[in-house]
Order: sequence, then C-alpha cells, then structure tokens
Amino acid sequence: MTTITRRALGLAASALALLGATGAMAQDYTFKLHQFLGAQAPAQTQMLEPWARAVEENSGGRVKIEIFPAMSLGGRPPELINQVRDGVVDLVWTVNGYTPGLFPRTEVIELPGVYENDPRAANLALYDMLQSGDIADDYAGVEVMFLHVHAGQGLHTTEKAVRTPADAAGLKLRVPTRTGAWIIEALGAAPVAMPVPELPSSLQKGVVDGAFIPWEIIPALKIQEQTRYQIEGADKWRFGTTTFQVSMNQARWDGLPKDIQAAFRDASGPDWLAEVGDIWRGTEEFGIQMAIDSGNEHITLTEAETQAFRDALEPVVERWVEEVTGKGIDGAGLVEKARAAIATHSQAM
Repeated sequence: MTTITRRALGLAASALALLGATGAMAQDYTFKLHQFLGAQAPAQTQMLEPWARAVEENSGGRVKIEIFPAMSLGGRPPELINQVRDGVVDLVWTVNGYTPGLFPRTEVIELPGVYENDPRAANLALYDMLQSGDIADDYAGVEVMFLHVHAGQGLHTTEKAVRTPADAAGLKLRVPTRTGAWIIEALGAAPVAMPVPELPSSLQKGVVDGAFIPWEIIPALKIQEQTRYQIEGADKWRFGTTTFQVSMNQARWDGLPKDIQAAFRDASGPDWLAEVGDIWRGTEEFGIQMAIDSGNEHITLTEAETQAFRDALEPVVERWVEEVTGKGIDGAGLVEKARAAIATHSQAM
C-alpha cells in the first residue's frame, strides 16, 4: 500500500468518524410533541413548527422535535395534560380549559374585561406572571415552555344575529373553558363544553346554535359552512379569550443539561411571545375573510352595543374572584396585576 493510499484511507476513516459523531450528536435529544389540531392548522404551521425549528437550531442540531398532530398518538384533547405529566409524551400543546379548574390562577387572563383585544400584550402579561410566581403553582408536574392566548372569543351563530345580551338568551353555545361557560350563563344562554375538533359535527346536527371561538379556526374546521354570523365588539373587542400551553414533562426537563434547557428557553422568551400574539392576530384576517367570501355576515357591534356586553359580563369577573378566593387564591390581586401588565405591554407597542 502506497503512502498516498494509506493517507486517503486515513482521511476517509476520519470523515466517516466525523459523520458518525455528527449523526449521533443530531440524535442526542428527540422529543415528541402531541397536539390536537390538524397538521395544516396555522397553530402548527405558523407557531409550533417555527418554534420547534428554533429550539433545534439553538441546540446546534442536538435536539429533534417531532410534532404529532390531531391526537395521532391516541386519546382525546382533554387527556393531553395528563399525557405529558405521566411521561406518555415529552411535550404537548393544549388548551388549559380542556381540564376545567386545573389552572385556576391562569384563568385570570381569559376573563372579559381583563382580556379585551390584544393577544400580544396578554401573552407578555402571562410571561410576567409566570416568571414572578403569580401563576406558577398551576403547573405542577410540567415545565412550561410558553403560555399564550388566541385573538379572543368571537361569537359564531347558525341562525341568529346577536347584537344585544338579550339576543343570546336561550341559545346553546359551545365553549372550551369554564370562564367561557360563565360568560354564556351571564348572557342567559346554555354552555356546551367540547374540544374544538368536535364543533363542526355539533353545529351540523344542531347540538349547539353557535360557538365562542376566534376567526383563526374558521378555515381549519370549515366553520363558514356551518354558521351564518360572526360577531365581535367595537375595536375587535372579544368575549374573553382562551389560554394555551406548550409544556414538557417535568422529569424529562430536569434530566436535560443546562445548554439544552437554554435552547428551549431562548426560543420561548418575550420576543417569541410577542410574535405569537402577532401570528394569531394575523390568522384572524384570513379566517374572517373566508367567512365573508362564503356569504356570511361579519357583525361589528357599535361602541354602545359593546358596552352593553361589557356591563353584562362584569359579574363573570366577580364570580371568578369569589370562586378562586374560596380556594385561598388572591383573585382580586390577580385581576389587578393582569390588567396592569396588559396595559403596560399595550402601551409599549
């Protein structure tokens, strides 16, 4: 064997060893993220996938996040939080309200009159309150990657145009959260709880007369085909909102080295939460335009009509404060802090 041949073989062996080391490094940490909407939903394509790629890039290729949409790993959406707490999956994206009462402190951000119309400011308020410990006790058993809200509950109805609180009386309305159920009850309507993937068939069968959901979900579930009216208040005022979380199994998190934890943290900070707010606001315009193009009526209430709903729903805040105070939680203090944080972040924009 010539010197040149030996050198070539040595270089080839070194290259193979390097490729092997790189491959092993790329597979150091693989995570399964389970979520309840389809793979083409904006929540996955515009939020979860970019976040996952950011974590992977931050880790230098040592992390791989595999996203499993539409409950493809089994179970129903309300089971997601227990799946991640029990270690069945590593990460979940889920709606807090699918397990009513499990995240009582965080519910403050969902309340009408606390959340008005600004998902960006609400996301940053959630970040502040989690970091300060005000809502941290809600998340035993998981490590929160980030919390966020959607652009707010718009009212979608099948047959009735709702312009006053009295117009909603007697309707059966879908809701994902217990705070949303209290909103419906305050309007004299009947709440029907269900995960959002079950909504289209429920509208078709007349199980519900409408729903509180954002415009964002219209295309994914073809809500424009099941409803006639999309209703919101002046200046995009909404009937409260819904809180979501991306969380990791606590034991899995605790077992990660600091640099890998930093890869997740760096992808999940205030800049990202502000961007998430913009993402959800942006998807609203596409959704409502689809409904309009399908012949639906988009109703924007006047300021006076909006104020009538604000007044009708103020007792929801009082009900929540009384309910959580009975559990030893400073409900009034949380309302004050949440409103102040939202105001601060709204003014900063």
